[in-house]
Amino acid sequence: MTAKITVEQALVSPRTLAGGGDPAWVTVPLHRAGGWSHGHDPLLPRVLLSSPDQQTLLRLEPDPDYLMWWSLQHTRTSTAPAWSATFGARTPVEIIAGLTDALIQPASAPADPDPYAPLLEHSWTPRPHASGLASRDGRTSITRAPETGSAGWLITTLERNNGVPLWRAFLSGHTPPHLVAGFTRALGDPTPLARDPRHIPPVVRRSQTTRREVPATEVARALERRVQRLTTPGPSQPATRPQAPRVPPHRRTR
Repeated sequence: MTAKITVEQALVSPRTLAGGGDPAWVTVPLHRAGGWSHGHDPLLPRVLLSSPDQQTLLRLEPDPDYLMWWSLQHTRTSTAPAWSATFGARTPVEIIAGLTDALIQPASAPADPDPYAPLLEHSWTPRPHASGLASRDGRTSITRAPETGSAGWLITTLERNNGVPLWRAFLSGHTPPHLVAGFTRALGDPTPLARDPRHIPPVVRRSQTTRREVPATEVARALERRVQRLTTPGPSQPATRPQAPRVPPHRRTR
């Protein structure tokens, strides 16, 4: 009998410390479940995806000299202002996906999109002597940051309690509330994130991870199952037209 092939995974908790993960967790569902198109130069390590209405552009551009690797830009329309969102290299892709999934499935967004509600449900507390909320370990915070004409959302996770950021994200003040709520719901989720032990940030202590062996086939199928969930219509959600299975290029950079 052929032995099952297994791989080792580290389950990282809190999830904010897990590191970036595989960019395909974000880019492939946008392309295959959301119908976003991609254009790229095969000689450059970047991904460009545009929404079907050509109003939103996702850019992933790994650059060691640039703080923010991910960016979403939505153009102004006759009924809504422009908005943007940026994410640092080590922002877990599962947290970014909380926002991008809400772009694909707006009907799945919370009925009352209070951005703080998902965090308060998981014991986030007001920051002492400051605005916003802080996670239970005190290493991640969310605040309303001043911005021209409005106030955006600034999210910061620290390497340790030393003030050095592990990653940052910024959602502009005009980002639709259901997208902000989708992001904070993923941010506050207490479920650990699975990572290749070789690719988790050095600041993650062994005490913050649990090791396990899982079948290699389970890891390989996780993304496909995710795409299937997003393309399966819910009770009030129309089916998404299947897209050609062209996968945008990505690199496991973290």
